[in-house]
Amino acid sequence: MLLTAASLLRELQPDDGANNLTHLRRCAKPVDMPAHLKTQLMNETALGRQVHTGRSNWIYILLGEVKDISRDEMAEALAKVEGMDPDEPVFITAIPVPLVPPTSQVQAALWTSHFWPTVYRKNNPLGPHPNVISRATDEIKEDASVWMALAHRIATKGYAARLGEPMAAVIVQREGTKVELVAVAADARWHTEKQRVGTGNPMAHCVLRAISMVAQKLVRYEHRIKNDDSSSNNNNNNNINNNIGGAGLSAPSLVFDALQDSPLLEEERLAFEVEHPNPDGYLCHGLEMYLTHEPCVQCSMSILHSRMGRVVFGERMPLTGGLTSEDRGHGHAELEGCNGGRGLGLFWRRELNWSLLAWEWESDDSIPPLPRMKPVVHA
Repeated sequence: MLLTAASLLRELQPDDGANNLTHLRRCAKPVDMPAHLKTQLMNETALGRQVHTGRSNWIYILLGEVKDISRDEMAEALAKVEGMDPDEPVFITAIPVPLVPPTSQVQAALWTSHFWPTVYRKNNPLGPHPNVISRATDEIKEDASVWMALAHRIATKGYAARLGEPMAAVIVQREGTKVELVAVAADARWHTEKQRVGTGNPMAHCVLRAISMVAQKLVRYEHRIKNDDSSSNNNNNNNINNNIGGAGLSAPSLVFDALQDSPLLEEERLAFEVEHPNPDGYLCHGLEMYLTHEPCVQCSMSILHSRMGRVVFGERMPLTGGLTSEDRGHGHAELEGCNGGRGLGLFWRRELNWSLLAWEWESDDSIPPLPRMKPVVHA
């Protein structure tokens, strides 16, 4: 009967994007209500006193905003529910509640004691608030295919050049309607591994290469600032070429062999030469990354540590991917009978000090498929 009543009343809600109050518990027992609210409701009517007397089996249902549903509409809808006593009046009242989600667990607890049982969705392992996802999806959906197409092209070129697996990463910065390309990187795990045995160089995955290129841009900017200050103070540029910014750091040491983070393709070089659009920020804070494949655990954690804001990936890696949280091995013919456990869901874990939004790209025929890889490959 409870579900039927809630469903009936939900039909009375407007379809124009009204606030569905997902941060508030839909149902609550009288014992879960704030003390002052129980006292208020108990003293309003004789029925209210009955609800809060003894071991009551009554349940409060949060229906919606007063502006959306009138009291008479509620009563009429509830009268149609099978099992309702037509001779027993329906207890309907209005209470003040916060219309926006809490920003912390502490605030959620405070609202629970003052208004109505409240949930802090950041601590929900299922992921971010649906409204947040909807707004972000609207922001990226117009040009996401452009960046995914670029990632596919870089992956194809890197694979043809025998640098690594057919994978690639693209990093962009979005500010309102302005989107700038920050870095592109193909996978290069086989670049210095001529024998091509084992898993290749794990530090040369496309995600790590792209993030390292962004880091080099920031270092390059810092050294330029230091160099400008040094030049203006000392009017001495003799050591600029050999000692960048007077910091004792020569240019070649910016390129680490393990990461293979110097540009290897022409597209990588062109993006690398462009300055970082936000050189005063922290590494990849708030940037977007577009990937041909779901990143492995190592790369997923590097994305988190770099403070990336959003990630869109193409092909799911059910055995080795680190972002999704579903059971691994299900729905994949090549993994039939394989018990891969449950995905880590690293994009949104309450144990970590950073979270981001992540989408799995739904490809279309406009982007040609990449060569298939074994499910045990780490992206």
